[in-house]
Amino acid sequence: MGALPLGIFEQPEERVFFSNLLNHPAVYTAEVLNRGLPNMESRISSDTKEQAGQQARTTQPGKRTVALFYCQNTPESGEAERQALEKKYASRLKLFPIPCSGRLDPLHLLKALEEFADAAYVIACPEGACRYFEGNTRAMKRVAMTAQTIAQIGLEKERVGIVANSKENPKTLAKLAEEILER
Repeated sequence: MGALPLGIFEQPEERVFFSNLLNHPAVYTAEVLNRGLPNMESRISSDTKEQAGQQARTTQPGKRTVALFYCQNTPESGEAERQALEKKYASRLKLFPIPCSGRLDPLHLLKALEEFADAAYVIACPEGACRYFEGNTRAMKRVAMTAQTIAQIGLEKERVGIVANSKENPKTLAKLAEEILER
């Protein structure tokens, strides 16, 4: 578990309580239930609010870093194409090939958002055209679940999304990546 930014607490006893809670969660469960958590909104320092505002400004389209998980059955999605796209977009785009979009776990998206990305998207096969029958349907459900999760913790649910390729007019990985970066 990451370090708690203890600067957000103004009361010294709250610092001790929360640092002990994070270090020994099983020991303090009863204390948390009996005492309750303080109103955190009133305790957040102005420095923390300013940092959050600066971070929110960097998630504007055209300047954000996007993690893109894509089905390896997407047209023109080989290793050479992946490397060319990553070179072209440098630090704005990180590509992750997966055997099927249905194999994607919500934790993959959340981990990308936590570690480096401002947004995480999935490119799936056209509906009804998945090589593994229902992988794209599973991916859609998992992305929707992840969007709900990040909305509950206060992030914009638009930070995650899924793009299904077209059956009639399939687009290449490069074209789909460009469309996602423009969002």
